Amino acid sequence: MKRMDEGMPFLLRYENVAWYENGKVRILDRRVFPTEVRFVECDDYHGVVQAIADMVTQSAGPYTAVGMGMALAAWQVRDKGAAEQEAFLAQAAYDLAHARPTTANRYGQITYRCADLAKQALAAGRDPIGAIVDSVLESLDRRYSTMQIVGDNLADLIPAGGTILTQCFGETIIGTVMRAARKKNLDFKVFCAETRPYLQGARLTSSCFAEMGFDTTVITDNMVAYAMEREGIGLFTSAADSIARDGHIANKIGTLQIAILAKYYGIPYYVTGIPDKDKLTRDDIVIEMRDPSQVLNYRGIPNTLPQVKAIYPSFDIVPPHLISGAVTDKGVYVPYMLDHYFDSDVKTFY
Repeated sequence: MKRMDEGMPFLLRYENVAWYENGKVRILDRRVFPTEVRFVECDDYHGVVQAIADMVTQSAGPYTAVGMGMALAAWQVRDKGAAEQEAFLAQAAYDLAHARPTTANRYGQITYRCADLAKQALAAGRDPIGAIVDSVLESLDRRYSTMQIVGDNLADLIPAGGTILTQCFGETIIGTVMRAARKKNLDFKVFCAETRPYLQGARLTSSCFAEMGFDTTVITDNMVAYAMEREGIGLFTSAADSIARDGHIANKIGTLQIAILAKYYGIPYYVTGIPDKDKLTRDDIVIEMRDPSQVLNYRGIPNTLPQVKAIYPSFDIVPPHLISGAVTDKGVYVPYMLDHYFDSDVKTFY
C-alpha cells in the first residue's frame, strides 16, 4: 500500500517521527537534529508522555507519538484480564492526551479513539496492539492526505520565484507544500526565523526545505523587520497549534510579533491548519508555561548569570485582524468566517 509520506524529507517519514515495535516506542530527538540523528527509546508509555513534555518531538510529532504510546500501553498490560486492560488503557489515554496542555484536545482525539478500538478488539478476541497500530497508521495517512490539500492550497498563494517567511516548524504542511510546489513546477525562496529557544525553524524547517532543494536562508528572530524591508519577502506563513472558531490562533511564541510586522509592511500572513471544533474563542486556548531554565541555557550551556530570571510562554495568540487567511483543507477562509468551516459535517482526525 502506498504511504502518504512518500517523497517527504527525512524528518517527516513515519518511522522517523515516532514508531512502535516489539514493546518499545522510538522517537526521533528533534532537540538535537540535525547535529545528531538520535532516537529516544521508551519501554513504558509514561516515557512517551515525558518525551512529549520534554519536546523530544513537537509540532505534529506528538500526534504520532501518542498513538504509538497507546500501542505501548497495550503491550505493557497484555497479560492482564480484559477489564484491567481497558482500565489501564483509559488511564494511558488520559495521560498521553495531557502531555502538553495547549494541544490536549487534539492528542485526546487520537488516544481515546485508540482506547475504544482496543476495547472493541478485546471484546472480539483480537489483538488490541495490532488494532491500535493499524489505526495510527491509517490516521497518519489520513492526516498527510488532508494536509496535502492544505499544502496545495497554500502553494496556490505563493508567487513563482517569490520569497516566503516561516515561523517554527509546521511539520506536515512543510512537506506537503513542497510536494505541491514540485508538482506545479513552482520554485520559491524560503527565509526561516530561527525560533528561540529550541531553534526549530533553524534546525528543522530549514533542514526540510534545504533537503528538498529549495533556496533556504535562516535569520535570527530579531532580524524579521530587516528581512521584510530588504529581502523581498512577499508572504509570511505558519502552522497553528490551535485555531479557535472566532479566528484567533495560537502558535509558537514569537508568531504574534512577526504577524504585527507583516501587517506593518503590507505582507500577507496565511496560517495553515484545521480549526478546532471545541475551541470557540481565544479564551478556550490554554497557553503552556514551560520551565524558564530552558530560556537561560541552550544544550546545557548557560547564557546568563545564576541570579538572572526568565519566563517561557510556549505559545502566543494572534488575533484575526492580523491574519490574511486561514488555509484549510476546505479552502482559504477569512479568519472572521472560520465558524463556517463547520457548516457541513466534516470529521477531522489528527
